[in-house]
Amino acid sequence: MARLKYLVLHCTATPEGREVTAADIRRMHLSPVSAGGRGWKQVGYTDIIHLDGKVERLVDNNEDANVDPWEITNGARGYNSVSRHVVYAGGCDSSMNPRDTRTPAQLKAMEAYVKDFHRRFPEVRIIGHNEVAAKACPSFDVQKWLRSIGIYQ
Repeated sequence: MARLKYLVLHCTATPEGREVTAADIRRMHLSPVSAGGRGWKQVGYTDIIHLDGKVERLVDNNEDANVDPWEITNGARGYNSVSRHVVYAGGCDSSMNPRDTRTPAQLKAMEAYVKDFHRRFPEVRIIGHNEVAAKACPSFDVQKWLRSIGIYQ
């Protein structure tokens, strides 16, 4: 068990307007590499924010400030044992270029999610995946967005 240090925001890196289901995430992450998956033992995210703003739990956790072994997801190499990960469906334009594709419902849901998380765990740093890996994910500047919604870390 480790102390929770980060909430990492992600995108699914799928085209704008294409919904991604929990089953899609499980298939992408858990299927063997030979079947087009990543071959992981656990999915990469605790929660997914759907196009309509619905937040769906992918991996249960006990909502405390610790990351128990059974809560670890595979969202960001080197950070998983001290992080929770949330993903929104989208993050690419129709040509698969990185783009902030959050719908108004996703923006509202993500803001509520992050504000609630920050209220409960003010010592946990909220970051984008691109702040700890050479990736475009989540396709927006998380720190700038946090300031725009009144969260200063």
